[in-house]
Amino acid sequence: MDSTLRLDASFVDYVLVFVYFAVVLMIGFAARRRVSDSLDFFLSGRSLPAWITGLAFISANLGAVEIVGMSANGAQFGMATMHYFWIGAVPAMLFLGVVMMPFYYGSKVRSVPEFMRRRFGPGAHLVNALSFAVAQILIAGINLYLLASIVEALLGWPLWVSLILAAAIVLSYITLGGLSAAIYNEVLQFFVIVASLVPLTLLGLHRVGGIGGLADKVTAAGGEESLSSWPATNLTGFGSSFWSVVGIVFGLGFVLSFGYWTTNFVEVQRAMATSSMSAARSTPIIGSFPKMFVPFVVVIPGLIATVLVPEVMKAKAEGNADFDYNDSMLYMIRDVLPNGLLGVALAGLLAAFMAGMAANISAFNTVFSYDLWQTYVKKDRPDHYYLVVGRWATVGATVIAIGTAIIASGYTNLMDYLQTLFGFFNAPLFATFILGMFWKRMTSTAGWAGLVSGTLAAVAVAFLSKDAFGTASLGVLPLGGQGASFVAAGVAFGVDIIVSVVVSLVTAPKPVRELAGLVYSETPEEQRTDPEASSLPWYRSPTRMASISLAMVIALNLIFR
Repeated sequence: MDSTLRLDASFVDYVLVFVYFAVVLMIGFAARRRVSDSLDFFLSGRSLPAWITGLAFISANLGAVEIVGMSANGAQFGMATMHYFWIGAVPAMLFLGVVMMPFYYGSKVRSVPEFMRRRFGPGAHLVNALSFAVAQILIAGINLYLLASIVEALLGWPLWVSLILAAAIVLSYITLGGLSAAIYNEVLQFFVIVASLVPLTLLGLHRVGGIGGLADKVTAAGGEESLSSWPATNLTGFGSSFWSVVGIVFGLGFVLSFGYWTTNFVEVQRAMATSSMSAARSTPIIGSFPKMFVPFVVVIPGLIATVLVPEVMKAKAEGNADFDYNDSMLYMIRDVLPNGLLGVALAGLLAAFMAGMAANISAFNTVFSYDLWQTYVKKDRPDHYYLVVGRWATVGATVIAIGTAIIASGYTNLMDYLQTLFGFFNAPLFATFILGMFWKRMTSTAGWAGLVSGTLAAVAVAFLSKDAFGTASLGVLPLGGQGASFVAAGVAFGVDIIVSVVVSLVTAPKPVRELAGLVYSETPEEQRTDPEASSLPWYRSPTRMASISLAMVIALNLIFR
């Protein structure tokens, strides 16, 4: 972020931020008393209620991507950013709850890579575990960089000092309390984030004359395209409206979205910490309701910044491609909020970035301890040994994230970077996962071959695109920014499917008796349908609540098209 950006905080603002940090650490110490074994540390003993995990599910995702990345997108591209929520999130979250969670929870696996090991064997498991671990370290770096940038803007400290301080705070409560500390802090952070962003949005709208005034000012500034969500050619970078829509619906809405929400252990881990199958299925469905309204408090402030914040207005008017749109939210906080509310907003931003980083680190330590260390390095050790390994993995991941935060600092819009990473890691995993779940003929060899080939295909598209990796890109393909990531994800998905089918046809499949609980057609009906759900009231029934959520998100898509 711009090193000259400073926030004029008062004593009250500093007190509010200090109190927030104190509460976070207290929750870590309180959760530590509940950690007696590795299951408590990594999966909260599978004892949490659905409303807790549902809020934690959405709060874990309400980090740097939502607050800074989506506000940057709102400032740069406008209402087209809504697609990341209403097409690129909610449908996949509902699919996870209705279809996928019975397989995860019913098999009692501790991680998504463990599910891959049972379905495809050690080859696919090792590839998935390694790629997931790398992805979490890179994404944790995004959250850490943004967390440190808030400390830098607030205190004026050098970025490297801010990075170390921010990392130490997150490390403390995750190391102490494990997943329970992360989840309970995420619930707290959800309410702190809402309390900070709602006043910012309302005061910003008041400053520009309400919704009508915002639309008039954006139009007058020549940004009329920012007021429409379709065809979103400004977001994708595609010259053709048709291909822009295809890219959003297939690349974002199907491959990237379903790849992220249904196979990303950061999110699935929260659902697996529940006390029952129905609660596990309800977790992402409960999370879908606040998720569909989040863009009103993250995207809209970015759009307001284009007609209210002088720095953003100037960059838009001059067409400055090098302007750091990641600063848009901080500029809004600086220009709109009075002291007192400034402290609440800063606590909200800190909460968001800490929630995101904590989710990445807690998922990393589980996969590292169970899927890498226990499986391939030290087998059959006492449970306490793996609990210690998990805590040391947390320390190591946090230290490495300080380095990956430097990589994140080189992007003027972090959504470009993040979507590129999702194309690498989530798109091929989703292809392998969904094909293996519904096609019992798919073989173990095809599992790892598809993952590797799909990932390499996505990397190749990114490097051949004109600016997916900045100066490291070759620029052979006329693709850039987020449109390049949609194409890379689609290519990764297609290549993975083709390679998996071809390899499966020339290699031997697993015996059918070994596929129960792992392949849809071979799984008992009671495990696929969750019999308990039929006796629940409508407001606790996963399928009924999913139907209501789907109807609401369709309505939002129609209203704001």
